[in-house]
Amino acid sequence: MVATSAVHFEDIIMTDIKPLEITIDESAIADLKDRLARTRWPDAETPDDWSQGIPLSYTKEVADYWRNEYDMQRLAHRLRAYPHFTSEFDGIDVHFLHVRSSNENAKPLLLTHGWPGSVVEFLKVIGPLTEPQEHGGNAEDAFHLVCPSLVGYGWSGKPTSPGWGVEKMGQVWGQLMQRLGYDAYLAQGGDWGAIVTSNVARHDPAHCKAIHLNMVVAPPSPDMMDNLTEREQSALAGMQHYQDWDSGYSKQQSTRPQTLGYGLVDSPVGQMAWILEKFWAWTDCDGHPENVLTRDEMLDNVMVYWLNAAGASSARLYWESFGAAADAPPIETPMGGSIFPKEIFRTSKRWAQARYANIIYWNELDKGGHFAAFEQPQQFVTEVRNCFRDVAL
Repeated sequence: MVATSAVHFEDIIMTDIKPLEITIDESAIADLKDRLARTRWPDAETPDDWSQGIPLSYTKEVADYWRNEYDMQRLAHRLRAYPHFTSEFDGIDVHFLHVRSSNENAKPLLLTHGWPGSVVEFLKVIGPLTEPQEHGGNAEDAFHLVCPSLVGYGWSGKPTSPGWGVEKMGQVWGQLMQRLGYDAYLAQGGDWGAIVTSNVARHDPAHCKAIHLNMVVAPPSPDMMDNLTEREQSALAGMQHYQDWDSGYSKQQSTRPQTLGYGLVDSPVGQMAWILEKFWAWTDCDGHPENVLTRDEMLDNVMVYWLNAAGASSARLYWESFGAAADAPPIETPMGGSIFPKEIFRTSKRWAQARYANIIYWNELDKGGHFAAFEQPQQFVTEVRNCFRDVAL
């Protein structure tokens, strides 16, 4: 029996938890369409590929689709299929989905996204995770889901002073689960969500009973550089490629997020291109993002950033958090890792053991990339189930 079975969410919702209705005003849509129509375009890239960034022809094609064919209320309709709430922590409203399973023994699971993602990443896995018996699974694998928007992202608040980095969010996420009445829970994350999740485990080990990560940040120490396996050599090559060709966005966001924000918040095409390039670079898409994500799905995610003017506030997480807790002691909380082949940072189990002292699950997959729940939802669900199936709460 899950320890939270006697807790009734309805009993606490009117105190510290407030319902939130996701709406998109027609005035916001009119403004977006106007800005898209008045885009001032750059000249085209000189090579016939993506090596200088997202190509002009494709960017124009998606922008035209966004303005003339995309259902501007689609995102709101998809999100309103699930209950949304906010709760205030240190003056900041944290937005989250809270989707409870009908299964009595479901385990509470905290899911955290990263950049340039959002809670949209999880929409395809909510059903299979909360009601597995309706999706070809077994009821005993059910979870109650809590999916927050990172602070500065989506419908969460935007800090007006420094201090909201991954460590702070890890502490607040644990407080949120306590506020919801979950005395024991599990946590999962990728990208910044993996770092936040690790901080949840570090700061709330009494209640967070295990974590699962689909991006494990654990580079090798100097004494691990001998006798590298083939996978470890490939991981090092991937890290070098990222450093040489794929990390410009992070340098800008970690040093001058405010300067970047003026362009992203003012130009929908600028915000769209900033995100879509990463869907190309970080998914296992064989050269084109629409091989794994639909155009509508990608634009749903872009809309989260555009509607909430989050270009600067989301980028500040890099400024706040780069290098945070690099020398922290190993995490003792049970941990599982799923390593997808097109992940931007890959690691081996022996590298990870230096940071995670109790690895209970490890799997290296043959297909998938950085946005695991978004691009490989079935595999993601399987990995989460396999990791947590034997964890008692």
